Amino acid sequence: MVELFLDGGPFMYPILLLLLGGLALVVERFRSLSQSQANSDEFMKDLSKAVKTGGSKGGMAVCKGHDGPVSNICKAGLDKAGKGADRVEKAIENAGSLEMAFLEKNMGWLTAIVAIAPMMGFTGTVWGMIGAFEAIEAANDISPAVVAGGISVALLTTAFGLVVAVILQIFQNAVLYIIDNQIVTLQKSTTALLHAIKDSIKN
Repeated sequence: MVELFLDGGPFMYPILLLLLGGLALVVERFRSLSQSQANSDEFMKDLSKAVKTGGSKGGMAVCKGHDGPVSNICKAGLDKAGKGADRVEKAIENAGSLEMAFLEKNMGWLTAIVAIAPMMGFTGTVWGMIGAFEAIEAANDISPAVVAGGISVALLTTAFGLVVAVILQIFQNAVLYIIDNQIVTLQKSTTALLHAIKDSIKN
């Protein structure tokens, strides 16, 4: 494998950097999303009980002991609980937009890397083909052995770029799946909070 990597030429190194950078982004997203996802169902049960019994102050006390997108959205809503249901809904909507941006943080960079890696590989192949044809011209020999050797080396960058793109695409889809699940959780949580606040306002 090392020999093939070295045979691929200088374009193999930026593709390797793209792979390492993409994997670093994937690890960061997995860690961040796993932390924000923890115990959200249990938190919402505690919060709903606190709001029903102690109003917005009781709910804020529960939120202070938790971190994550669900807690942040609930804090924003509870902060406006005394100003009417419409203000609460608007605050939750604004906070939800901010948390959505947090969930999708760095995903644009990951998408760019998935697209750039194969293009970098194709560029390396074109560069290698130019070198192969120059070698053929210098040797004044177009025998299959000479042609095939140069082309096979040139195609290594394309193969490496495609492998990197496939690996990162799989991880990206996994991260997007987690994000979609968290968005559903946020929607359920905000709906439950709105009902709890409206009930507390009526009472």
